[in-house]
Amino acid sequence: MTDPFTLGGRSFGSRLIVGTGKFSSPEVMADALAASGTEMVTVAIRRVDLDAPQNPITDFIDRDRYLILPNTSGAADADEAVRLARLARSAGLPPWIKVEVIPDARYLLPDPVETLKACEQLVREGFIVLPYIHADPVLAKRLEEVGTAAVMPLAAPIGSGKGLKMEAAIAIIIEQALVPVVVDAGLGVPSHAAAAMEMGADAVLVNTAIASAAHPARMAHAFRLAVEAGRTGRLAGRAAELSTAAASSPLTGFLRET
Repeated sequence: MTDPFTLGGRSFGSRLIVGTGKFSSPEVMADALAASGTEMVTVAIRRVDLDAPQNPITDFIDRDRYLILPNTSGAADADEAVRLARLARSAGLPPWIKVEVIPDARYLLPDPVETLKACEQLVREGFIVLPYIHADPVLAKRLEEVGTAAVMPLAAPIGSGKGLKMEAAIAIIIEQALVPVVVDAGLGVPSHAAAAMEMGADAVLVNTAIASAAHPARMAHAFRLAVEAGRTGRLAGRAAELSTAAASSPLTGFLRET
């Protein structure tokens, strides 16, 4: 790992996190995960039968290869999010949790008050907490102060594919953050992921854009390349943006009029 991504005291070689929802089959999901190069995958706790010896999601996720990040998708308030996190940990899943508290069924926007409340409780209980939030710089700082391992602002509404609609607010979060910033939700094409990385995001999370593509594994590979390109471009340091033209070739030299 030449440029490791450190999160929750663990280092990852990939800065692309992939969700496991919406795939047409577990086999298609497994192929896409492999093509993405990811090392962390999110799984909605509500989609996993914690009492069943076999299930079609976790059976296709190699736990030696991927860290499973349970999420509280479906929780409408803090109490429900905390209950789901405890269930996941008691079932043997890692003590990592992506906190999603979404009472809004139409736009799927996270509740900032209940999210903060849930994160405060889960941090106290020893979870590595990654909250999904609106791109709110003030809330991001509050969550950082209570001990979350990262903040995960949305780029656009979940599944919309609209891209970096919250770019200005995300830029402020990145500027102020002392924890990793993972851009989550709304990224529709690889160029969106590259742009987020060029802004200075530490990682991105993608689900729908990969799972709903005509060729999920191919799209997953494209997002892998985009994240790597965006991160490399960020580290390279872009040339200054100018208000006027600047010739790339000298206006004087060995070619002279005779």
